Amino acid sequence: MHGTPALSTGSVTLRNARVPGAALGRVGSGAVETVDIAIVDGRIAAIRPAGPAPVAGPSHDLDQGLVLPCLVDIHTHLDKGHIWPRKANPDGTWLGALLAVQSDRERRWAAEDVERRFDFALRCAYAHGTAAIRTHLDSAPPQHEISWALFETMRERWAGRIELQAVSIVGPDTLVSPAELDAVARQVKASGGLLGGSVAVFERSKEAMLAVVEKAGELGLDLDLHTDETGDPAAHALLHLAEAVLETGFTGKVMAGHCCVLTVQDERTVRATIDKVVEAGIAIVSLPMCNLYLQDRQGHGGTVRTPIRRGVTLLNEFKAAGAVVAIASDNTRDPFYAYGDLDGVEVFREGARILHFDHPQDAAWDWLRALTSAPAAHAGLAYRAVIAVAPPPISSCSAPGTGPNSIPARRPTASSCVPAGRSTRRCRTIANSTT
Repeated sequence: MHGTPALSTGSVTLRNARVPGAALGRVGSGAVETVDIAIVDGRIAAIRPAGPAPVAGPSHDLDQGLVLPCLVDIHTHLDKGHIWPRKANPDGTWLGALLAVQSDRERRWAAEDVERRFDFALRCAYAHGTAAIRTHLDSAPPQHEISWALFETMRERWAGRIELQAVSIVGPDTLVSPAELDAVARQVKASGGLLGGSVAVFERSKEAMLAVVEKAGELGLDLDLHTDETGDPAAHALLHLAEAVLETGFTGKVMAGHCCVLTVQDERTVRATIDKVVEAGIAIVSLPMCNLYLQDRQGHGGTVRTPIRRGVTLLNEFKAAGAVVAIASDNTRDPFYAYGDLDGVEVFREGARILHFDHPQDAAWDWLRALTSAPAAHAGLAYRAVIAVAPPPISSCSAPGTGPNSIPARRPTASSCVPAGRSTRRCRTIANSTT
């Protein structure tokens, strides 16, 4: 949207804006409403049904353009980001990515290096209109001391622009090592973070999940884990996580990412896992772009074949069962995902295509909550990610149409955010480029 008046001071009314009901905090709504949004000194003062009557004071006609909250990217890896130019994935596989990152981390991840890439990633996200990010931090000792200290600095530096949370990520061997897990967990506690790790096919999977849940309970930490990021049906980490939560009576928040294996397991296992996840109150986050890129890739020995599976989890089924669901960017320009720019609109667009949440059409816009209010509420963010009187700031871009396929159909043609200060940035206006 070009020519938008400054929004941080004075008064202006954004007329003829189209706002999904989901963006207004209406759970389950696929409707899109036409409204006028009155802004006073950078705050939304009123939201009224659009009408032909003139409005008092300055106004800007959005011509039926979409207005969305700024987005929440609930699963990222800012410490890994942008190492691809110096450390590419040799074969495109998950194992290739793991080994490449490990090699780069051991040789290059001094505080200055991580800070430079971390800050660049945040500037990209901010330019695309993201208001809150949760990042996983590689925390295998001794990296935990470097990365968590840096995170605290970046959280303070970016306060008022992007709300930041961080989660530890360690391998399963660390989770079953009491001394190592305790060291990581105490660093997380000191830095105000969440406890996490990554488990897929691991013979001590149940033990690992019980250990991390008990440690989180001991220290009063919430949990966010990578589970079953594999196409091997022998993986049951998500089920073991849910069982551990229920067996221990853990009362903190729990999120599980990836959960790819469910697409290759039998129906009985799938049903049992989903039911346990819902009973345990675990939120599920799918990473559609990264999973599509890595999963079902066979690149060993120089051979390449066309993938058969998309790699994403059963997100529609989780939502239908009552779980809190989200989608997010995951990795950006590193060995786990060679592309991306921490652009929430890209995630929403590709998510619709990959996960098929564009149907039924009359309910499709409810999925906007998977990048806004649903993860914001689960994560306990100060930023609520809804358009309402008083709280949200404003930013802008442009895209064709306002139907549920408008963003998936074409990238917004002008993706510049209105530099209007803290209190006027947390929604995006997406103006029509076609009639």
